[in-house]
Parts: sequence; C-alpha cells; structure tokens
Amino acid sequence: MAVSKEYLEYLLGQLKGLGGVEARRMFGGLGLYSRGTFFGLLYKDRLYFKTDESTRPEYMARGSEGFQPRAGVKAQMTYYTVPAEILEDEDEIVQWARKAVTAALAKDAMSQVKATRSPKKRTTKRAKVSGSGSRRPSRRR
Repeated sequence: MAVSKEYLEYLLGQLKGLGGVEARRMFGGLGLYSRGTFFGLLYKDRLYFKTDESTRPEYMARGSEGFQPRAGVKAQMTYYTVPAEILEDEDEIVQWARKAVTAALAKDAMSQVKATRSPKKRTTKRAKVSGSGSRRPSRRR
C-alpha cells in the first residue's frame, strides 16, 4: 500500500469530527469517503481533497498541488493537497473536509442531471435494407 498505516490512522483521527469517514483501496492509494461520498485521496502519504471553483483558489493560494496519477502526466484534476497547517488543526481539517464533501456532492448532482437529459438525435441517416430485413450474406454452392 502506498500509504502508511500510521499516517492513515492519524488522518482518520483528525477527521473523526466529520463523521462516517472510511478509507477504501484504489489506484495504489486510498479513497476517503464520508457516508458514501468520495471526497479525498491518500496517495504516497499525501492527502488530497476534492475542490471546485469556489474552494480551489484557497488551496492554490497556500501552494497546494493538484493530484497527478503519474509523474509527467498533466491532467486537470480537482483534487489538491491539503496544506500542512490545515492537517495539524483538527477543527480546520474538518471544515476543509466538509467543503470537499460539498464539492463532491455538487459534482455528483451535476452528473445525474446530465445523465437524465435526453440524448441528442443522430444527424446521419441510416441506409434502409430492402427485402426480408435479413442482412446475412447468401450462401453460394
């Protein structure tokens, strides 16, 4: 596992005020869930929280880095490292975690809205098949 057991125990203790927090293995690290909502990542002993347009500027102002699944891969990620001073303050980390859960819930709600929209109509026409409707090639003897 890319996350030490001691660090995981420390973080879960810091996050106990959030309630219902559990860690599940994923992608060589751990995903953090609060009552079933995925809001954070633990990877190589670094904690990342979900951000959105309203919370990301605070992370960036404090020098946080976006999660990169592989070195050298530049991808727009919405998970950013939690600053050390926040990690060490139990009240602050719970506040930041609540904001991460809110960002994750908002993203989930947007995904559900998009999924319920009707699909776009096709712009290409399909060719009609004449005859019996069978498209099997005839067998020659």
